[in-house]
Amino acid sequence: MYRKLAQGWLKHLDFIVLDLLCLHVAFVFAYMMRHGSHNPYAAENYRAIALIFTLTDLLLIVFFSPLSGVLKRGLRREFTTTLVHTVLLAVTVSFYLFSVQNAEVYSRIFYYTMLAAYFCLTLSVRLGWKVVLRKNPIRDRTVLFLLVSSQNAEQTVRDIRENSHGLYRLSGMAVLDRDMRGQEISGVPVTACRENVEEYLKREWVDEVLVAVDTSFDDMYQALIDMGLVVHIRLEGLRLCAEERQTVEHIGNSTVLTCSLGSVTLGQAFVKRTMDILGGSIGCALTGLLYLALAPVIYLNSPGPVFFAQTRVGRNGKKFRMYKFRSMCPDAEARKAEVAAACGLDGQMMFKSGEDPRIIGSKVLPDGTYKKGIGNFIRDWSLDEFPQFFNVLKGDMSLVGTRPPTVDEWEKYEAHHRARMSVRPGITGLWQVSGRSNISDFEEVVELDRQYICGWSLWLDMKILLKTVKVVFRRDGAM
Repeated sequence: MYRKLAQGWLKHLDFIVLDLLCLHVAFVFAYMMRHGSHNPYAAENYRAIALIFTLTDLLLIVFFSPLSGVLKRGLRREFTTTLVHTVLLAVTVSFYLFSVQNAEVYSRIFYYTMLAAYFCLTLSVRLGWKVVLRKNPIRDRTVLFLLVSSQNAEQTVRDIRENSHGLYRLSGMAVLDRDMRGQEISGVPVTACRENVEEYLKREWVDEVLVAVDTSFDDMYQALIDMGLVVHIRLEGLRLCAEERQTVEHIGNSTVLTCSLGSVTLGQAFVKRTMDILGGSIGCALTGLLYLALAPVIYLNSPGPVFFAQTRVGRNGKKFRMYKFRSMCPDAEARKAEVAAACGLDGQMMFKSGEDPRIIGSKVLPDGTYKKGIGNFIRDWSLDEFPQFFNVLKGDMSLVGTRPPTVDEWEKYEAHHRARMSVRPGITGLWQVSGRSNISDFEEVVELDRQYICGWSLWLDMKILLKTVKVVFRRDGAM
């Protein structure tokens, strides 16, 4: 769902921070040149205009995308892009000052000096930082998997390395016309062949796939898209696929058709991540308060750690540690298979039992009646979910998304099940508010998740969050 535009914005946070630093350095420099003082923020009027410059710069970055493709730009294009951005900043702030009739407060010398200094600084910093990143990539790079032939494999790898400016990490490749598994081509391992490539991609952490083969292999394109993968199809000699979400982009020197289940704009991605950060911060504060109340209760009823950490599978197969307040006995994971078999849930795609004997304080009475305990209270009110707000802040999860599967569930997935992991998993989601524990058919869960991915909007997230609060207070089962 998060197309390259949104991913690119999230990965350019370093450029955004540097741009804002350049803006304020230029602001202080211009003030010193005009007024001889080193602290413009002490003056109320200049504090206000500093805030206006900052907010305007951020809005221009979000809605005009001056950082889109920043690592691919040469000196001339970088000069032009930075100049246009500076002019837009000047025009927007000037329009604001004219509208509020407050322009006469500020010196023209200060204004022009500040804009000139900002242009020179931000251009120099962008060029310098790109040199640093190209030599020493310090950010998370997109994990790219290649579908190639034995004839073009080496050239494809070389092209991406030489012309993608460190944007991609090549995790492996499948050579489709020969079985070359176990070999390496230009340092990239051949990890799959034509027969097992779909099975391989179901299990591994892969963000995007580049298809660099001819039309004799186009039968697999739709299967990859159905997995929720972002698929780049090299256009030379290929017919367009039927997927509705399509954009034309470049990887290395190749023009590619990029297909995916859904997409978001840069502005939407910004708002969603901002919601996650705000919500995650509030949630972490509430988690701290809950800890004071729940920690002694959990420990007294079941000595052991207060928090439960488990490896889950996140977006595109990336594994992460998810945190919860512990609501089960310490050996719950070891007893999972035993309980699943006893409840008739052995082999199910999702394990969820309303009368789980591993829950703290619960027990089965001699007459077969299930008696709830403090652990059931924690789960019924979804209090165990609160530590996941830390995962939201880290970026492993979102407030709203799809349920992150356990590793053993992930290993049972069929190809079309993988589509639900094309977005960041969430604390809540569409299927949780559509019936929560009442929905036991995994295929129905997958269909609801697919609806969420294809029909995503900020308004849909807001509705799901509001419904989640309503469902929790109805206490109709744990999420």
